[in-house]
Amino acid sequence: MWVYPADVTSPDRRPRPLNLQTRSKLAGEAAAAATEVESALLLPSDPDAAAFFDVDNTVMQGASIFHLARGLYKRKFFSKREILGAAYKQAYFRFAGVEDPDHVAEARTSALSFIAGHTVAELEELGEEIFDEAMAHRIWPGTRALAQLHLDEGQRVWLVTAAPIEIARIIARRLGLTGALGTVAEHADGVYTGHLVGDMLHGPAKAEAIKALAAREGLDLRRCSAYSDSYNDLPMLSLVGDPCAINPDAKLRAYAREQGWRIRDYRTGRKAMRVGLAAGAVAGAITGTVAGAAALRGRRDPS
Repeated sequence: MWVYPADVTSPDRRPRPLNLQTRSKLAGEAAAAATEVESALLLPSDPDAAAFFDVDNTVMQGASIFHLARGLYKRKFFSKREILGAAYKQAYFRFAGVEDPDHVAEARTSALSFIAGHTVAELEELGEEIFDEAMAHRIWPGTRALAQLHLDEGQRVWLVTAAPIEIARIIARRLGLTGALGTVAEHADGVYTGHLVGDMLHGPAKAEAIKALAAREGLDLRRCSAYSDSYNDLPMLSLVGDPCAINPDAKLRAYAREQGWRIRDYRTGRKAMRVGLAAGAVAGAITGTVAGAAALRGRRDPS
């Protein structure tokens, strides 16, 4: 069972607010602790080096958490009214530039609460179905080939994503990778509580997860590689000796050029321009919408 450490709970047993650095560290450590080796590559010939791949728009076209949410919606996990209401709130906050701190805190602590009351086994089973119907055909062949190059060189390859760890593991296993680091949702006796351990695995939390995994697996980060499309993943990319921008947004492309990093783009010219300009805004809206829907569901759930 994943629980909040005793020092972050108040006397009435409710979690005390945590600062961003603490939440990121908790999320990273939880992701590393939950990571399992999925591949048969148990004895890599190059054990000191590894590669870390972001998922959304790096390995897969679009946002994995959106594909998951859409698949769960089709299976009646939450209603159209809930997801549309969340989308409206996110749009209002973005255009008005004002957010209620209480709402932000609630959305964060309730993120992924639309799976509250469901079992881990149930999500894993449905995740397999959703991968087949919505994700498999969206894998970028070029990125998949890069991951295979690392495997062929005897290195381990992990996905690093804000998607739930259960879904991240499915993607990694289907692609023949070593394993995955993802957002850890708290569960007790195999049933989700609707809370996260720390925060979503995003931005600085990804770097914390990689550092924790590197310490556990004896990796030399100077010999490791990292791949992402987003400037938000700069903490992860800057952590390794071999960073690479894949299908990058405008800010990451500019930064990668300044630093002399490798850049790979597997989109068509027109699509690259359109997606590059909108990627940051769309990814934020999708994540916010799912978290908002989770908060709405959490208020209505008796659990």
